[in-house]
Amino acid sequence: MHVLITGGAGFLGLRLARLLLARGTLDIGGQPVAIEGLTLLDVAAPPPLGDARVRVVTGDLSDPAVLARAIDARTGAVFHLAAVVSGQAEADFALGMRVNLDAARALLETCRALGHRPRVVFTSSVAVYGGTLPALVQDDTALNPQSSYGAQKAIGELLLSDYSRRGFVDGRVLRLPTISVRPGKPNAAASSFASGIIREPLAGEAANCPVAPDTPLWLLSPRGAIAALVRGMELDGEAFGERRAVNLPGLSVTPRQMVAALREVAGDFVADRVTWERDARIENIVGTWPAAWNTQRALALGFAGDDGFEAVIRGYIEDAGIAPWKRRGTPDQPSGVTTS
Repeated sequence: MHVLITGGAGFLGLRLARLLLARGTLDIGGQPVAIEGLTLLDVAAPPPLGDARVRVVTGDLSDPAVLARAIDARTGAVFHLAAVVSGQAEADFALGMRVNLDAARALLETCRALGHRPRVVFTSSVAVYGGTLPALVQDDTALNPQSSYGAQKAIGELLLSDYSRRGFVDGRVLRLPTISVRPGKPNAAASSFASGIIREPLAGEAANCPVAPDTPLWLLSPRGAIAALVRGMELDGEAFGERRAVNLPGLSVTPRQMVAALREVAGDFVADRVTWERDARIENIVGTWPAAWNTQRALALGFAGDDGFEAVIRGYIEDAGIAPWKRRGTPDQPSGVTTS
């Protein structure tokens, strides 16, 4: 089997690629199927992975010629992760439409033209919901996005469902909670602060929370997201029934609770690096997202969430290789201790 990851140079794409290469197989139809090739498609090349199975394709994902280089009849599994993030899609409507919608349709059209019906995992978002919501959002709660990003993701969901109904692809939509803690630098996503208020303080830097301290957020760790992507690909399409979209398990927490967890894990010196200056633009976007949703269907399908936000922080510390002296917020690096 050949596997394609769009957004392959991003942090989730790279993490997924490394896991798939290490596993070497995907469980398809109850049988392990060898991964013979892995194509990473993105606008920029990822760092080398040092594996002969990896092929890199760079270019505009909405360009059919680029997709024709990335997908052929051997491509049995597609992880469509590429997207322009929420804040950027709101600021640049044309860019968001091209990457989040036009590229998704072009990818599906490429698969339809080839006629080989690959499995396609499409990552969607809490942003497909909005307006007046029930306290606990259901899998079948009406989509009512209040941002361009949410609208683009909602349209992508409907497209994938119809292409699956017609037998062009075997699609599955995974609605991801906000991913925290993301490594790297802050980005243009409205939810970027949900990682920044943990990541930056642990790196010795100040971070601002732009929403009210008791704003509820629905979060999932990178480890949890990668496990869900693999589980979503390996499930038989029939398991989803007539609804190809599923709301993934997550944690409902507030920034106040997140910083309290950081204080417990890393100490006062680290947690006190968080400031609380509100930004109406960010609040207006984040405030439309659901704070929690019913995950019974996802759990019945074998998806799993995290064991609490302290565990999420500890997992990030481990994955990022943050030095022990920083974990408890020591003001100065002890003599003879180096960061890892």
